[in-house]
Amino acid sequence: MMNRSSYVSGIAIILVGIFLLLGKVGVFDFVGSRIWPVFILAPGLFFHFLFFAKGLPSGVLIPGGILTVISFMFFYCNIFGWDSMSYLWPGFIMAVAIGLFETYFFDSNKPKAAFIGSAILAMISAIFFSFSLLLASGIYFVAVGLIVLGLLLIRRRPDN
Repeated sequence: MMNRSSYVSGIAIILVGIFLLLGKVGVFDFVGSRIWPVFILAPGLFFHFLFFAKGLPSGVLIPGGILTVISFMFFYCNIFGWDSMSYLWPGFIMAVAIGLFETYFFDSNKPKAAFIGSAILAMISAIFFSFSLLLASGIYFVAVGLIVLGLLLIRRRPDN
């Protein structure tokens, strides 16, 4: 009859072997480089689960919203490149705003401070997003503006 501790040790050794083999064939390189934001998304979704399924206070939605939004930003950067962070960085501020807004929206007491904080942070984030996009693609706005100005000048020329 097999001893329980040798059974557990055997399972642990098998798992270590599988882990080493998966690492050798590059599975963890893919996980490490592409889908690691799942490890940020999972706790964010777990906080939402704690509120909606287990009835914990709405305060758990603040870190839940923050982690969920940030994980989506990281997924985006993994797909489209980390240079995207040059204009996505205001999303960190928006993540806090979303967490606060979720608390306000789903709390039966509708905490006014959460709403006010959310609105202020959302406005700050929107302003920074606007500046980031303007700086990142400002030449396009200038070019379109010049084209529109030229079209207006052509259209308003005096008839001779």
